Amino acid sequence: MSATNAITTTIEAAQAPQLHSVAASAASSVPAAEVGDGAGAASQHGAPVRTQTFPKPPVFQNKLDEREYLKGRLALAFRLFGHNGYEEGVAGHITLRDPVLPGHFWVNPFGVPFTHIRKSDLILVDSEGNVVDGGENRLLNVAAYMIHSAVHEARPDVLCAAHCHSLYGRTFSTLGREIDIITQDSCAFYKDHSIYNSFKGVVLAKEEGHNIAKALGKNKAVILQNHGLLTVGQTIEACIFWFTTLEGCCKTQLLADAAAAGRGGGRPIEIDAEDAAFTFKTIGSPLAGWFAGTPAFTVLERQCGADVFH
Repeated sequence: MSATNAITTTIEAAQAPQLHSVAASAASSVPAAEVGDGAGAASQHGAPVRTQTFPKPPVFQNKLDEREYLKGRLALAFRLFGHNGYEEGVAGHITLRDPVLPGHFWVNPFGVPFTHIRKSDLILVDSEGNVVDGGENRLLNVAAYMIHSAVHEARPDVLCAAHCHSLYGRTFSTLGREIDIITQDSCAFYKDHSIYNSFKGVVLAKEEGHNIAKALGKNKAVILQNHGLLTVGQTIEACIFWFTTLEGCCKTQLLADAAAAGRGGGRPIEIDAEDAAFTFKTIGSPLAGWFAGTPAFTVLERQCGADVFH
C-alpha cells in the first residue's frame, strides 16, 4: 500500500507534531488542520485546505494495559513481516520499548517463524541483554540485542525499531547510497534517512550497534550497507510502515535505474527539493506514518483472529 493511497485527506500544508509516546497522544480525534502548523493552512500553491476529523493513537492511563495492547500490536507486526516475505531464515527482529520498564524492550524469540508469533511468545530483555520475562522459548538473538539496545538508548523518542533482510532492501544496500527522491512515497525519507557504510558481519559487538545507532542519527531509517534496512518509529504502526515503504522504494529505485540504463544510461527524474520538502511534511511525519500503517494491522488482525493475541 502506498503512502499516497493511505493518506487521502488533507494534512497537506503541515508538519505533524512529534509523538513522544503513545501515552502522550490525544485520545480523541482532532481536525486534520491540527496535525500541522495550525488552522487556516494553505496548500503549496495557496489554495485553502479543507479539513476533516483526523484520528490519533490510543491513550492508556494504566501502563500495564498499554503494555498488553502494544505487545499485541508487536505480534501483529511480525505476522505482517512474515506475510510480506521479509523473513530470511532466522534473521530479522522488531523491538518494542516497554512502557512499564522503559530500559527494557520486547523482541521476538530467536528461531520462531514470524507467521507463528503470538503475544505470549514475546520476550522481555533488559539493558544488559538478560531475558527477564516472556514465553517458553527465551532464546535471544544476540544481534537483535546489540543493534536494538543501542538504538533505543540513543533515541529515547523511539518506541519501535525494525530490521530485516528483505529482498529489495538488502539488494539496494549493496550500492552503498541513499535512495533518490523519485516518487511521492520516497518523499517520506527526504533528508530523513542515512547510510551505514560498513559491514563487519553478524552484529555481535556493542561497538557495532552503537555505530549503527550513530549512523541512524535523528532519522527514521538507515540503510545498512551489504546488510539491509532498519527503521524506527514513535509508534509500532509508523515503524512498520516506514520499513515496508522503504522496501518498496528500494524496489522502485532498482527498477527505475535499470530502465534508465536500458534507455541510454540516463537517470530517473528526481523530484525537486521544494516539492520533496513539501510532500515530506504531508506523508513523512510520525502521525502520518501511524495513520498510513494502521490499515495493514486491521487486515492482519481480522485474518489472524484471536490466535495472535494468545
